[in-house]
Amino acid sequence: MFGLIEPFTDVNHSFFGMLNQGPLTLTIFLHTIIILPMFWIYFSEKKRLNK
Repeated sequence: MFGLIEPFTDVNHSFFGMLNQGPLTLTIFLHTIIILPMFWIYFSEKKRLNK
């Protein structure tokens, strides 16, 4: 059975190779890059509209 985080064995150590390691890495990456800024934009716009 495969673990969630596999040892990183790639010929060229690229960024996308690291993302492709397991199901968790891609999910965490996408949440950090896309979803967190969405929360930040939402709350800043909400604050701006309430002024």
